[in-house]
Amino acid sequence: MPRSIKNSFLALLTGLAVSTSQPAQAEEQKQLITIVTSANAQTQLMAMVLTMQAVKQGAAAHILLCGEAADMALKSPPASITAPQKPKGMSPQGLMQMIMDKTPTKVEVCAIYLPNSGLAPTDLLDGITAAKPDTMAARLLAEDARIMSF
Repeated sequence: MPRSIKNSFLALLTGLAVSTSQPAQAEEQKQLITIVTSANAQTQLMAMVLTMQAVKQGAAAHILLCGEAADMALKSPPASITAPQKPKGMSPQGLMQMIMDKTPTKVEVCAIYLPNSGLAPTDLLDGITAAKPDTMAARLLAEDARIMSF
């Protein structure tokens, strides 16, 4: 092999070795969408626990509450949503509010929840709004979206 080709080949191999030995650039932040439809308080709480853990591990989260689970968003929810559960004495609504307070996580209710429940936006906790179907659909279809559904 001629010396110039051999040197070029060695330089290429050296460049590959250097580029693969350097740390990879930080991955883009994972987008997590948590959809909660279950009326079961334990399921609701577990959805919030896993969402909080994902946020602690670097994910950007968005929570969508539908059906009876959207009662978590109410200023005056059913007692099951505010009752403390073992082992840490947290409630589904309490942990959801903690997530909202301590992270940039947005919480929304399904667009059809309020009109079909006879409720108004003023019945929702501060910071919670009704989702816009087109915006939520785009979020769900995003290439980097991870979806957890409960």
